[in-house]
Amino acid sequence: MITISIEDKKSRQFWINEKQNPDFFIPQQNQTASGGKWQSKEVESKIMPKHLEVIIEYTLDQLQIKKIYRIYINSPAIACDLYLKGKAKGTWVVKQKELAEVGYIESRKILSQYNEIPVMDQVVLGGKHWGIDAVEFLDMSDYNNTLVKSYNTHSYHENVHRGNLLFFENRELDKGLFFLKEAACSATQLSYPGADFITNFGQVKIIGLGLTAADLDEDEWTKAYGFVVGTYSGGELQRLTALREYQKNIRKQLPDRDEMIVMNTWGDRGSLTRLTEDFCKKQIDVCAQMGITHFQLDYGWQVGSDGGAYQNIYQKNPDFWTPNKKLFPNGLDPIVKKGKESGVEVALYLNPSLSNDNEDWEKDADALIKMYKEYGIKMVKIDGQKMPNKLAETRTRKMYEKVMRETDENMFFNLDITAGVRGGYFVFTEYGNLFLENRYTEWGNYYPYKTLRNLWMLSKYIPAEKLLIEFPNKWKNQDKYSENDSFAPANDSFDYLFATTMAAQPLAWMDVADLPSEALATQKLIKKYRSVQHDFHKGVILPIGEEPSGKSWTGFQSINGGEGYLLIFREQASNDTENIETWLPKGLMIEFTPVAGDGVKFKQQVSENGTISVQLPETNTFVLYKYVLN
Repeated sequence: MITISIEDKKSRQFWINEKQNPDFFIPQQNQTASGGKWQSKEVESKIMPKHLEVIIEYTLDQLQIKKIYRIYINSPAIACDLYLKGKAKGTWVVKQKELAEVGYIESRKILSQYNEIPVMDQVVLGGKHWGIDAVEFLDMSDYNNTLVKSYNTHSYHENVHRGNLLFFENRELDKGLFFLKEAACSATQLSYPGADFITNFGQVKIIGLGLTAADLDEDEWTKAYGFVVGTYSGGELQRLTALREYQKNIRKQLPDRDEMIVMNTWGDRGSLTRLTEDFCKKQIDVCAQMGITHFQLDYGWQVGSDGGAYQNIYQKNPDFWTPNKKLFPNGLDPIVKKGKESGVEVALYLNPSLSNDNEDWEKDADALIKMYKEYGIKMVKIDGQKMPNKLAETRTRKMYEKVMRETDENMFFNLDITAGVRGGYFVFTEYGNLFLENRYTEWGNYYPYKTLRNLWMLSKYIPAEKLLIEFPNKWKNQDKYSENDSFAPANDSFDYLFATTMAAQPLAWMDVADLPSEALATQKLIKKYRSVQHDFHKGVILPIGEEPSGKSWTGFQSINGGEGYLLIFREQASNDTENIETWLPKGLMIEFTPVAGDGVKFKQQVSENGTISVQLPETNTFVLYKYVLN
């Protein structure tokens, strides 16, 4: 398979591939393919929107390659899922120090190390004036609190770049391409060669398959990391929109399934003995009163809640993932029934078995399927995953695939990416949403602006509606913060804490039945939010204003054709009026209608650089505006 050209159908830009080498390159293999075949078909399911799949298979020596291209309606991108089977020559081992070696151009071997570096995809375009924006992501949020790192440079001879995302823009034409590597974060990728992209003037190569020759099976396809190539023209808004148009096609966003406000029992760090039938019913009552859609029992509901590592759990107790009879003598049926009567969906937690590279994946799948068939559980938080090698990752995927197949694709997963080698932001995301971080008032490490900052930074490149973002009980553990800590959550209203999560999927990180009576007033805001939640999330959500710092004017804009929303926060900024830079088109006169918060209706012309003037009279307040372009 050789890329001949790439056409941007919006701008009619035609990119010619100047060096027609095979897109996919495996070192030491015969480059003459045999046994080539292909087929195309339209595909759609409960979770996948309708799209075209083109499946191509061929063989290099004893190595079989399968590429599944995915093409979506109104998405300026082509995605490729890559599978390998059989035997390969060589080991594909590249040491990081060799890849990033710096020396004279003549002695650098980065682009000529074909005996070591597999190439997932490559293209060579004309011109020498190519700008590069590389974006690296970090998960493991238990340890990291800056989850996005980006830098810009210009292509110049051979160079390497870390990150899942690379924008490659022709500065003469203001048009370009984006390359998205659908892999774990760079720091946790399997068989990582030290970088994700190699560039050289108009050339881009994507490297790092996530496996080595030793990982291959002779009889079964092994999935490598995938990639996406997309086109755009214009400025930053156009390229971010092009990226998002692809990302929104990975999974359907359905209002009754994918939109949620989740109460989770882990946030207050309470004793596990409190998790009883009576406790659950009280929580469900308050969830229903406040407009919370899901009540989720985290760790502790199961028989095997005695602590320790998740090793050999089924040998220890084959009923590990069944209700703890001491806590739930009647099982979960009364709780699920109470939830249905109250309009609150009951959800659970599961930590897959970690024994021998997840060898018990099928038992984990059966436990999840049993939850669905016996209790009607449709949403489960998956925590504690470990995928230290390709075998463990493959078995994890098999677990998800079996569950989705045997529940008619009705199961929804909250994928915890707070620690360990997991999927990050670009692997397994078709199965649900991402549980981003653990921050606790008990540990004194939850600060509204820090959580808002993580969401704000990620929202530029990751769909915010795919993230679960927490707000805790601000009245608890106030003694864990110093009296003069002006950023402590107790200084903000409960409405404000909830509002910091609205661009994402809100996570009530607490036992809501423990809230004081004054907190129940936030149900008014929650119900307003629920009325626009899906409409807000249908748009392309991007950050606006300044990076949250505790003293900034900041927020989000949801762009959906000729209408959208602005969610604006005034942190502890001294000024009550601010010119906020948005993604609105300059020169238009736009009317802004408040949906929630402290704003008033107004009409204003957007300035030359997309800014509007916004007023909020008090610090630590917010406003959600609806707007329509004339």
